[in-house]
Amino acid sequence: MKKRLEINNDDTFICGVCSGIARYFDIDTIIIRIIFLILLFYTSLPMVIIYLILSVLIPESKTKGDV
Repeated sequence: MKKRLEINNDDTFICGVCSGIARYFDIDTIIIRIIFLILLFYTSLPMVIIYLILSVLIPESKTKGDV
């Protein structure tokens, strides 16, 4: 099965971007969220813009619970 980067509807906090990235790389979601918060602290506006762009570009997963 081909891996796809999709927003994970099962583990969303704001838009599900971090959980989708974590599922794609097969790591824990909290690690991606911590990395995002650290980058957000240092870069502020660029990370917010990147997150918003990713939330628009990354498609949502079609079904809940698919892995």
